[in-house]
Amino acid sequence: MREEYKYQIWLHLAVFIFGTTGILGKLISLGSYALVWYRLLIALFALLLIFGIAKRSLAIDRRTALALMGVGLILGAHWLTFFEAIKRSNVSVSLVCFSSVALFTSFIEPILYRRRIFWSEPLIGLGIVLGFYFVFRFEFEFAAGMLLSGISAALAAWFTVLNGLLVRRLDPRVMTFYELLGAFCLASLCLGVLSQVEPQTVLPKPLDLLWLAILGVVCTAFSFMLSIQLIRRITPYSFVMAINLEPIYAILLALAIWPESETMSLEFYYGAAFIVAMIFLNSYLKGKRGFMGKQSVDSIR
Repeated sequence: MREEYKYQIWLHLAVFIFGTTGILGKLISLGSYALVWYRLLIALFALLLIFGIAKRSLAIDRRTALALMGVGLILGAHWLTFFEAIKRSNVSVSLVCFSSVALFTSFIEPILYRRRIFWSEPLIGLGIVLGFYFVFRFEFEFAAGMLLSGISAALAAWFTVLNGLLVRRLDPRVMTFYELLGAFCLASLCLGVLSQVEPQTVLPKPLDLLWLAILGVVCTAFSFMLSIQLIRRITPYSFVMAINLEPIYAILLALAIWPESETMSLEFYYGAAFIVAMIFLNSYLKGKRGFMGKQSVDSIR
């Protein structure tokens, strides 16, 4: 098998793994606070084990560690709102609304990267908004989940763009550990404080332990290490174009598992298809300008 085809197969496996996070979020019976807390605990333990075997040091200066943990707070808030959105709606709605991360990134990125806004970006953003109009109009019962998923997308956009600035001077593996540590601190605070206001189940059932292990080890620690290796061997443009397939994989998988609860109206799929088309168009235009190679690729879901 030619080398490039092998890495393309691994790339789509990584994207499929990213898409399963929403599926696992629905399978796990825990509330969103406890779910994210266990995910981070398992992922941190797995990374420490990996770094220990590789005899890799995690030592960095205090200021950088605090900065990374601060970015990790954004990551933690993104995960908390994402899984809460799934709990309040379903996988299909949450993943489609989460696709608005491209819309938020188009406004945040020019500010932090200090570049001009391309004419296509506001037009594509408008197209995404129109797609959401169709989704929201015909699936109003999932309004709370849509709102939370939109907030999660905005947080993910901030996290990704900030990571793009930090990854230029720091080891991405060390970055991820401290960012996950920051996210863990936020999840611990939410579990200890917010769960008192809104009681949630915090003790996992036996089957939950299996799903949590997959979520923490495969979908977090392993997928991160895999994506790092892939970014070194394929272009960032190819990676980002493949990432756009994540909601498609997730929706198809959710339909196969829960055909009754995940089957939506025909108008929903029209809107979803239009949103995904706009996202692909955005990636394509950025790739033609050569800007995609200057961005970081965030694989954390």
